[in-house]
Amino acid sequence: MDLSRRRFLQAAVLTAATAGATAACGGGSGSTGGKDSKNLTLWYWSGGLSDKVVADSKKHFSDISLKTSVVGGDFKTKLLTGLRAAQSAPDITGVKGEDIASFLPNANRFIDLKTVGADKLVPQYLSWKLKQATSQDGKLIGFPIDIGPCATYYREDLFAKAGLPTDPAKVSSELSTWDDYFKAGVELHKAIPKTYLINNIGSVFSMIIGQGTRRFIDEDNKFIGDQDHIRAAWLTSVKPYTLGIDAKINDNTWNAAISNGALATEIGAAWHALDISNAAPGTKGNWRVASLPGGPSNLGGSFLAIPATSGNPEEAFKIISWILSPENQARGFTDAALFPTAPAAYKLAALTEGDAFFGGQKTIEIFGPAAEKIHSVYEAPADAAVSAPYFSELTSIEAKGKDPEQAWKDAVGQAKQIAQRQGVK
Repeated sequence: MDLSRRRFLQAAVLTAATAGATAACGGGSGSTGGKDSKNLTLWYWSGGLSDKVVADSKKHFSDISLKTSVVGGDFKTKLLTGLRAAQSAPDITGVKGEDIASFLPNANRFIDLKTVGADKLVPQYLSWKLKQATSQDGKLIGFPIDIGPCATYYREDLFAKAGLPTDPAKVSSELSTWDDYFKAGVELHKAIPKTYLINNIGSVFSMIIGQGTRRFIDEDNKFIGDQDHIRAAWLTSVKPYTLGIDAKINDNTWNAAISNGALATEIGAAWHALDISNAAPGTKGNWRVASLPGGPSNLGGSFLAIPATSGNPEEAFKIISWILSPENQARGFTDAALFPTAPAAYKLAALTEGDAFFGGQKTIEIFGPAAEKIHSVYEAPADAAVSAPYFSELTSIEAKGKDPEQAWKDAVGQAKQIAQRQGVK
């Protein structure tokens, strides 16, 4: 199971509690540190950009020597090390979506992209995604590579066998709420006892949190993880477990479950389509995509940033804006399942063509509108660390049969302790 794609966010929040404040990397003058302005470096991780687009950027900017590095291992830690030693920092770097909030308090370690040309381009990109990379004083430190608009992936053949609607439009309308979705799951499991609706309840919790307008910490740096919006998300997430429609998959059995029909649906981001097709090529043509119950949500999506020590930030941003142009974002979707952040790309052939794995369905008709309706939500630097106990406790319910009410109390208690250690009120 590839944690870097399907379950990267869960892995991120479970490690964030210990990673905590590592992004506090000190001040920065913004000087170039004597770097050669004609020799630029770009860091990203495997799958973070289209390798083909990156290769073409070297040809397009022939007057610049662009050295690219696909960095393995803990990308954030290696980037932090580079930022502390100016000469080791890249001129352009990827920043993962789950890490961007932790860098915002140290925005001066990066170039404000609005000062090198981004101000003219921002209207072409999704405003809610740009806001994720904007500091409280208005500095834009990251330009968006991709996003993860979410949907319901479902097995049309299994839905038909259970007497459920099968057309994407009908599934979207008839399973538009979480309760409707769970009700369908009960009917499905009754008709096909070895088939379950969801893989685990943590995935439901993640989707619902993403649908809201508040997370675990507010803009005044106050802990709100015990308030009604989180409590409601918790109670809804636990329902599949109590209804017996939860496959309780939190290990490496997911691939088999996707292949053998043990899972009839998956709720996940646009990039999750690649995971499903890779895990179960034999099910090609049986899957469809419908709107996510409860409204749009986002999972993942990263950025390109320019460290303040870059030798030529103006040229660096020209490279960024070329790599992330709508046309090249469409190529990134084809090459690496990177869903574009520029809505103009949604009209290009790479996204409007039918997908054979999904029975020829034009899945952009689901993902495109969802992407444009996602809420702009404040995410505090400590949000990932504070949210980790909720996912851990949901797993304890499934793996150990822990009482959901006790699990809730323990999650809130642990989250408060982490929040206090992170300086949250």
